[in-house]
Amino acid sequence: MRDRARAVAAIAAATLALLTSGAAAVASEVQIWRADSQAAFLAGELVDVSVDRLGVLRLAQRAEQLATVAEPFLFSFVGAEGRFAVGTGNSGKVLAVEIDGDAGTVTELFATEEPEVFAVWVDGDGVVYAGSSPDGKVYRKRPEGEVEELFDPEAKYIWALLGTGDSGLLVATGPEGKLHRVDLGSGESKLLYDSTDVHIRSLALRPDGTVLAGTAGEGLLLEIGADGRARTLYDAAGPEVLAIVPAEDGAFYAAALASEASFVDLSSARGSSSGSSSGNRSTGTAAAAGSGSSSSSTQQSEVTVQTGAISAGSRSASFKGPRSEVLRIDATGAVDSIWKFEMETVYALSHQQGRLWVATGQEGKLFSFQNEQMVLEKDVDQSQIVGLAAGPEGPVFASVNAAAVYGFVGGGSGGLARQGTVTAKPLDASSVASFGSIRWRGRAGDGVQVALSARSGMSSDPDETWSDWTEVTVAREAALSDLPPGRYLQWRAELRGAGDRTPEIVAVEVTYRQHNRKPEIKKLDVLPAGTILVPTNFNPSNQAYEPAHPNRDRIFTTVGDPAQTQQGATKSLWKLGYRTLRWEAEDPNKDRLRYRLSFAREAALAATDNGAGDADGLWLEVADDLKATFFSFDATVLPDGLYRFRVEASDRLDNTVGEALEAERVSAAVVVDHSPARLVEASRDGDRVTAVVEDAWSPLREALVSVDAGEWRAARVEDGLLDSQRETLSIDAAGGARLLLLRLTDAAHNVTTIDLSNQLGSGE
Repeated sequence: MRDRARAVAAIAAATLALLTSGAAAVASEVQIWRADSQAAFLAGELVDVSVDRLGVLRLAQRAEQLATVAEPFLFSFVGAEGRFAVGTGNSGKVLAVEIDGDAGTVTELFATEEPEVFAVWVDGDGVVYAGSSPDGKVYRKRPEGEVEELFDPEAKYIWALLGTGDSGLLVATGPEGKLHRVDLGSGESKLLYDSTDVHIRSLALRPDGTVLAGTAGEGLLLEIGADGRARTLYDAAGPEVLAIVPAEDGAFYAAALASEASFVDLSSARGSSSGSSSGNRSTGTAAAAGSGSSSSSTQQSEVTVQTGAISAGSRSASFKGPRSEVLRIDATGAVDSIWKFEMETVYALSHQQGRLWVATGQEGKLFSFQNEQMVLEKDVDQSQIVGLAAGPEGPVFASVNAAAVYGFVGGGSGGLARQGTVTAKPLDASSVASFGSIRWRGRAGDGVQVALSARSGMSSDPDETWSDWTEVTVAREAALSDLPPGRYLQWRAELRGAGDRTPEIVAVEVTYRQHNRKPEIKKLDVLPAGTILVPTNFNPSNQAYEPAHPNRDRIFTTVGDPAQTQQGATKSLWKLGYRTLRWEAEDPNKDRLRYRLSFAREAALAATDNGAGDADGLWLEVADDLKATFFSFDATVLPDGLYRFRVEASDRLDNTVGEALEAERVSAAVVVDHSPARLVEASRDGDRVTAVVEDAWSPLREALVSVDAGEWRAARVEDGLLDSQRETLSIDAAGGARLLLLRLTDAAHNVTTIDLSNQLGSGE
């Protein structure tokens, strides 16, 4: 136990050193994973745990599953006081859900002729109204009566139904964006508003009878008077306003979307101007939420990607903003954006218990907005929470994908879950690592606890190859020395409450240290003779042509100080007799690398490879402690011959003694040649001179002739190509020429001028 305590203390000390040093994280140092924000915690899985905007984890209010719905899709959910109506698909059924205590029963009220029911409304007498799609109709079912068709708007989709309180029913449709008013007594209807947008998507009613309507296509929030005149209150960035709910003091909340998971598919509506003065509209289709099979040619399950560059739902491929935006409309009509969800799709809003509740997918999260914070209240297994209604202890909410109805129990703080868990998203150390300790920061005591555990593995998703979870500990910090090394780690925190009390976690930290990995030299090139590399800001005035300082420790003269040269942008210059090596290297641990350069004779190395000796003793150092990945030097100090150069990379700066690793790479054979070509023989035949020339190490690159100090012209090569170390040249020169010069240049830029007139004179 004492050894374990010492290990924890050592890890904590190393962690403190890292936090206070401000140094870059490298392989030999202890590094930290820290989760301390709402986004970090939401990346994992939360069960009966809430997290607020500041990233504080607490036990959530307890919610239980009250009823299950045996339909593949659930689109609409309304009701209160334990009685709810549900619109479903694929069979167009309208269901009644009755909740008594902690249990609920589900019965079928009726089935429409159409496959989907996107809109349901229930009046104070328990009369249920349902809007079906496609080929939409409005149905009415009295508590003791038969189902009747109330209204046919001759529209494909019915998106929202809302009673006016004076025997009227508002019906929002698409894809021609119309709002109808139906008299529930006479059954007569009138067109209240004809929008230029594709769909009227959502409805709410002010106390004075003014209608608030949200559209899909252009994402407008409209205010429509009794005379049918409308004004735009807000033009959302997202193309769909799908929910509007009343709050206190005459205010309303709304949600705007741009999401692939929207029920509305606007892909066919894009490319035309639905807001043009002509009123022409393109038809949008509906996409079903859930994981089941689609019910019709216009239905899609979950998110379906269309062909081309346009995605399904209300989010085009070019849209870069958040998927959801929550708006607040005050009594004067002024609109403020109060929250944005980058990834979540909002499906429903409800204002109750003095706060706004927000239901989202694709990961089934229920949020509440309070004190200017968005707090995660519930994370369900199903992928979407699509409906919210009022309940005695908080919202009653409906989900799809194994459709079910949930409700909060034991209201207020007394209804907190007894325990909850936070399971982090697997953390990636980038390479194999050993793990030090795990700790949490926050508040506990008075019988409440936080229990920590962790596991590790080499695969990015936890599977059977991962280790078992470590033994659960309720200490604030625990050593992970028994956890097998791995690339990935996942931690889990269990919050345990007591009565009305909950622990609070503000951060979880895990320390780890990467195992050192060998650097890699991916490439080693020898640049053409005479080419040198210098930093782009290097002034070539003197140094480029007369290198200023020799390396007093070695025989090689360089340009600048090779030990201090930084890696960065370079430019090429030229200097006769110089050679340049350039390489590419990287370290898997992101350690800083230093390089050593050495050389050896090719012949000696070849003899060693044949078993004639030890190769390590043949290498001689050129330079050490190089920062840059290139080195230019004066090669004239080496005799003519074949050489090989070796680059060694070391990560010693960022690793302790004994743990540093090196990599090396040897170049191809390099010709060092300072000797010009020579004349082997020359002969004259009339006005034609034949010259045989030869270079000991390099192929010839240029042969020029000048007669009597005239201009240089190319000599003719007998085989047609000047590319060998030995060549025969043919030169036109009259016998009376007084001065016949041959200028030869080899691939190493060695130049010589030969007086052929003297050669020929002495030979004849």
